Amino acid sequence: MSQTVVANSVVKGRRAGFLMDMVSVAIRALKSVPRDPEAVYPALIFPVFFFAINVGALQDMAERIPGIDYKAFQLPVAIIFAVTGVSRAVTLVTDIQTGYFDRLALTPVNRLALLLGLTVADFALVVTLTIPVLIIGFVVGVGFESGPLGLVAFVLLAGLWGLVFAMFPYAIALKTGSPAAVNSSFLLFMPFVFLTTVFIPREAMTGWMSTVTIFNPVTYLLEALRSLIMVGWDGMALLKGVAAVLGVGVVSGGLALAALQGRTRRS
Repeated sequence: MSQTVVANSVVKGRRAGFLMDMVSVAIRALKSVPRDPEAVYPALIFPVFFFAINVGALQDMAERIPGIDYKAFQLPVAIIFAVTGVSRAVTLVTDIQTGYFDRLALTPVNRLALLLGLTVADFALVVTLTIPVLIIGFVVGVGFESGPLGLVAFVLLAGLWGLVFAMFPYAIALKTGSPAAVNSSFLLFMPFVFLTTVFIPREAMTGWMSTVTIFNPVTYLLEALRSLIMVGWDGMALLKGVAAVLGVGVVSGGLALAALQGRTRRS
């Protein structure tokens, strides 16, 4: 009788490749969205509420500013509220607390794909979240001077902002492993959004508030989004908007990658 003996053998996982790893993580993250609806509903309800309150309360006053359609002016603000802070960072914290992330880190999966897969899922989610808000804008008469391609550019730019801001809660999740810390990360957005041109154009501001808006990247993001609605294809406004978003992305992405590196070393 013949026997086959395998001694001192180690079965190793084969790398699937960066792209496949990223897709696998993204699919898992997207599948978890229906199980966590409380993380999505506020991103729909609050922007619509904010849009209705601002337009209802301030439209008569805003009409005193020449050449402004206040509904069109406020729609990008509602979109920014819809896409900011939406991430699977809380799910990542759960994976860390249950030990799933540590086990995953022991596999041959690409470390960068762990983070980028989550952000791909976030991008798909925030783009989806812009649709109901845009529909409300169309219902109340907001149109796009830049046409259908401008609408696509609007959604992609808003989604890019949602993507780069999501890196902040991921950095916090990876660094602390605390759901409370992740949930409080939305507070980082408060200075971004309220120290900018949320209610009136920059030209109508005075004093220190006017100065602060110059250094706030969201100012240029809003101006880029508004240009697509109210002006058309304004290359300079779009360039400044994209540059501002990418600048924030360099900071948030750097923090997230540093936190990921620290977490995988501990794993």
